[in-house]
Amino acid sequence: MSESPLVHRAAPPADVLITGAHVLDPRTGIDAPRDVLVRGGVIAELGEPGGIDVAADVERIDGRGRHLFPAFVDPHVHLRTPGQEHKEDLDTGTRAAAAGGFCAVVAMPNTDPVVDSGPILRALRDAAAREARVPVGFMPCITQGMQGQNLTEMGELRDLGALGFTDDGKPVVDAGIFRLAVQYQRMTGGVLALHEEDPALSGNGAMHEGEVSAALGITGIPSISESTMVARDAALAGYEGGRIHVQHLSCVESVEAVRFAKGHGVRISAEASPHHLTLVDEAVRSLDTRLKMNPPLRAERDRQALIDGLRDGTIDCIATDHAPHARDEKEVPFEQAPMGTTGLETAFASVYTDLVLPGVLPLELVVEKLNAGAALLELETPLIEVGRPANVCLVDLDAEWVVGEEGYESRSENNCFAGRALRGRVLLTIAAGSVAYRQRAFALSAA
Repeated sequence: MSESPLVHRAAPPADVLITGAHVLDPRTGIDAPRDVLVRGGVIAELGEPGGIDVAADVERIDGRGRHLFPAFVDPHVHLRTPGQEHKEDLDTGTRAAAAGGFCAVVAMPNTDPVVDSGPILRALRDAAAREARVPVGFMPCITQGMQGQNLTEMGELRDLGALGFTDDGKPVVDAGIFRLAVQYQRMTGGVLALHEEDPALSGNGAMHEGEVSAALGITGIPSISESTMVARDAALAGYEGGRIHVQHLSCVESVEAVRFAKGHGVRISAEASPHHLTLVDEAVRSLDTRLKMNPPLRAERDRQALIDGLRDGTIDCIATDHAPHARDEKEVPFEQAPMGTTGLETAFASVYTDLVLPGVLPLELVVEKLNAGAALLELETPLIEVGRPANVCLVDLDAEWVVGEEGYESRSENNCFAGRALRGRVLLTIAAGSVAYRQRAFALSAA
């Protein structure tokens, strides 16, 4: 890869001293109150609370009673640029990311036009260099036009900065084409990120196939639609020695398929989304279209399998699959609504509220999984360590807030947690050494 994989707009480097925050970085082993000095966008010093003296030109931020984490990295978002800017764009999408504590995101190519050629990728990267508030990477398509028939110019796209390739939103149905894609991936590097679904099994389904779909009279999507494709693609990747990443796991059988493949030496990784980790198909009884996504919310046994997969390492990271839609697109009968929910602004708070506070998962595991996507894409993992670029987020774990009550940084409002009271609020995000976000009330009090 000749081009830098992440791009964003220029911003002044931060000079701040965060005092007394509880620093938690599972990778560096810090779990204690510290003062953290950022100078010129780099972590310059870590010290005991009250132990760092700074000049008057350095902003002081009171971190007492708050937690400082390495910022999060999301390997799976939809920024809707080019062609669907009425839903989201590079500015609003990365603003939402920063508001959720993310210091980097990776955008999917199912736009209009799709990102399947060098000129489109180059234009996108140029736009991100003007507009993106946090660093953005791009994954162009595996196949031309996302039609599943002819491969894109993967070598050229890698040279232009592609982190990998995906037809996200669609599976690569033809096994022969997929095998060829794995062969090219092995030569070019990067990763194939896969939306796993057998269209013949999914049909016109609108939610999980089970008791709730039967009760509602809505055509369901069976879990084997996903898991059979996971197993097939893992087998092909193992045979060819390729590298694949399975997106948004949703069911028991898929977790088992990934676990089996890892146990047999396949170079496979996987992600789960906050909504699949915390919600089940029972919620769809409301027929709220914000709860319609693909893969769909599944049964409680599936949710528990995802949690177990996070615990034992089968699932490598948490990714949002942030999928904005215009309001009028979602304000239709459930079966007619498009799939997808936003998630960047609620990712940490939803998992913290539903899984950490009840004692289901430890906080340090959640923090680790929220930025583990970086290493999967061969990006630098954020660390709170002297000499590292400042990629941190300051969070008030005690703050309770109602999702959507104060609006969204995203252009879209189709959040599946809308109206929910969540705990844990991101107050400040420093991304690539620059302040990318300050929560409004905190900005006033910290000024």
